[in-house]
Amino acid sequence: MRLPAGVFVSALACLLWPANLSYAQISPTTLNQANTELQDGQADQAIALLAPLSTTGDGAAEAQNLLCRVRYMLQQWSQAVAECQQAVNLDKDNSDDSMWLGRALGQQASHASFLSAYGIAKHSLSAMQTAVKLNPENGPALSDLGDYYARAPGIAGGGTDKAQAIASELDKVDSARAQQLRGDIAMQAKDYTTAENSYKEAVAVAQEPADYWSVLANFYRSRQDWTDLDSAIQSCIAAAAKDKNASYALYDGAGVLISAKRNPSLAAQMLENYLSSSSLNEQAPAFVAHIWLSRLKQQLGDAAGAAADLAIAAQLAKEFNPSQA
Repeated sequence: MRLPAGVFVSALACLLWPANLSYAQISPTTLNQANTELQDGQADQAIALLAPLSTTGDGAAEAQNLLCRVRYMLQQWSQAVAECQQAVNLDKDNSDDSMWLGRALGQQASHASFLSAYGIAKHSLSAMQTAVKLNPENGPALSDLGDYYARAPGIAGGGTDKAQAIASELDKVDSARAQQLRGDIAMQAKDYTTAENSYKEAVAVAQEPADYWSVLANFYRSRQDWTDLDSAIQSCIAAAAKDKNASYALYDGAGVLISAKRNPSLAAQMLENYLSSSSLNEQAPAFVAHIWLSRLKQQLGDAAGAAADLAIAAQLAKEFNPSQA
């Protein structure tokens, strides 16, 4: 039977509707909420918001980038790479998208077999270089690229001269990051005096010094200089107390103490203070903080508290394996 003209037009419109741009648009409110969940370490809720969203149209690139970062936070490297690559495909001019692709590829390379790691690392380097080319004032991207140059062998594109050149570029953008990079370069050369002085200079010039105190503390951990480590941790705590936006430094500082197997009660208090702060951060995942806190409480004889923190971590990120923390 032949359809009336009006019915045919309506049916055709229904078939074409999924390609209509307005259908594919993603609400900025949804993206903002997903980013809030990401920063708060609410991995499951972030995925629930992002996974159903369109992969084309307005807002899709940002959604893919956010989903990449959730997968990155969960240490799901292959999935993170796939999501970040999609974000780059959708918005090739976005420096941050390329930066996160480089980061995800870098982690994938570090967990890959020897035979495949080289190719992945070269892809990571290319993404980092693109991020810097797209925005030469992107401090985190410059820092990532400089760190790669400092650590990678020449055959994979690394080199001290290249790293020093990036540090000079960082001087124009973020002098504290530049000094930290110089410290990292010196560490690779086992020039510990220069490394310490560079990390101290990073603290001195940083507008928000709390996290650089944790970097310095980690240097002292590597040198088994326990007196200076303790002093740097106290300075980290004091700086974080003055700058509520830098509370994530407490997470890093607690991580240093845990690695050093030193002062578990102080490490637990730092994590408690971080988790109760208003400045949770995706690079200091709340579910990892709860897992660390659970282990510390178990060590301190608080079995009930340890179980409670482990349960909270599972509620935040059911796909995360606690053994990865």
